[in-house]
Amino acid sequence: MPAHYYERLSFLDGSFLALESPTTHMHVAGAAIFDAAPLTKADGGIDIDKIQAFIESKLQYIPRYRQHLARVPIEKNPVWVDDEHFDLDYHVRHLSLPKPGSEEQLRSMMGRLLSQQLNRAKPLWELWVVEGIEENRFALVFKIHHCMIDGVSGVDLMAVLLNFVPTDEIEEIKPFEPRPAPGAADLMVGESLRRARRVLRAAHGIPHLAEEAVAIGSEIQRRAKAVSYSLTSGWLTPASRTPINEKIGPNRRFEWLSLPLAEVKEIKDLIGGTVNDVVLTTVAGAVRKFFIEERGFPVDDVEFRVMAPVSVRSKDQQGRLGNQVAMWLMSLPIAEPDSLRQYAIVQDRTLHLKKTNQALGASTIVQLSSGTPATLLGMAARRATRIRPFNMTVTNVPGPQFPMYMLGSKLLVQYPAVPLWAGHGLGVALFSYNGELAWGLNADWDVVPDVSAFVEKVQAAFAELREDARRAAGLDKPKKKTKKGSSAKSKM
Repeated sequence: MPAHYYERLSFLDGSFLALESPTTHMHVAGAAIFDAAPLTKADGGIDIDKIQAFIESKLQYIPRYRQHLARVPIEKNPVWVDDEHFDLDYHVRHLSLPKPGSEEQLRSMMGRLLSQQLNRAKPLWELWVVEGIEENRFALVFKIHHCMIDGVSGVDLMAVLLNFVPTDEIEEIKPFEPRPAPGAADLMVGESLRRARRVLRAAHGIPHLAEEAVAIGSEIQRRAKAVSYSLTSGWLTPASRTPINEKIGPNRRFEWLSLPLAEVKEIKDLIGGTVNDVVLTTVAGAVRKFFIEERGFPVDDVEFRVMAPVSVRSKDQQGRLGNQVAMWLMSLPIAEPDSLRQYAIVQDRTLHLKKTNQALGASTIVQLSSGTPATLLGMAARRATRIRPFNMTVTNVPGPQFPMYMLGSKLLVQYPAVPLWAGHGLGVALFSYNGELAWGLNADWDVVPDVSAFVEKVQAAFAELREDARRAAGLDKPKKKTKKGSSAKSKM
């Protein structure tokens, strides 16, 4: 066993810590709803002991979940160390909804859990087993700090808990033997040696620079061009102020909806583009309807930007914890009333983002900043929140399109939640699974108290886009209008 062990956080992971404040909670979360029958005990309750033993058996595959944060003296950069006092009972908790256990009650509980920050003295995750949901269901509500997982890496808690087939088998639980954590002097020495080795590696590489100069120069040019496009996309200027971009508090509301994935794909198959183009256009239409119809807010001169995380994880990085994401910044055409023209604009803009390698540009900026001390990183994070270059986060994570199981229980749906940045009253996260596209809407309690109305606007915007796409493809005839302007029923 080594004398001591620790792991540095990447710059991007550290930035998620620096961005957190008493009102800005940087945890990702979700509510996974399961069929309860296979895990129901004779007394009618959920077999929490079996679930807890199953989770414990899987922690060997995700060692980060038994590590907590420590700090390097003086420079204060964060590192991961094993938690010698790890207690699974602290992280896995058991709750029951009051009868009849409605989805509304579950969403309300989810909002309260999203309002509470994770304890930084502990490993940065918590999970609640929630039983008593109507129609014989239970939920796993999980909360994980963004510095631990990027949401699309493929190795997180839910990924290791789910299987392709139902099973009752639980792997042998291996004893956890925490590696000794370094003391303050060990961290100082270790970090000094790490920096020295980095300089030596660079020096050893000098003789080979000439033969690699052409390839290096080409890559530098490619990255420099991508960085230029990324910086000029709006990161250095504030987006328009809107009714959802006010000072937020610590409390959250959570809502959700689900759309058939086949209907989403039908739109892109009829008029081109991607599933993500359909999602972004639906968000644009919903924002437009919400601002005009619910808030009386004019949208003609509004530049409404969304930040869309994009995975930049390479094949050789699959299975590693930590964030490997970059950020697209994109303006949504909320001033455009026609859904098909909205879609065409969104499609053009996403194609431009891809052609100009803006995900590469954003990730390169992160890499160039990777040596920033923690104190300067905190200052930069606070500065970024004051600029507020975008209005909303929209993240869309593809999941498996076949049934998955935890032990014997089938996963029915999973609703994700994305953190709210400072000055952001609403965030949208999507997860596609087994033919459904699940939307999770995380909202500030006071800035967007009517988040349920936004759900209705999402449904209306999607229905309008689908109807217009089908009509443009010649599948539906235009609806006749009555004198009052309402749609007349078509004759059979």
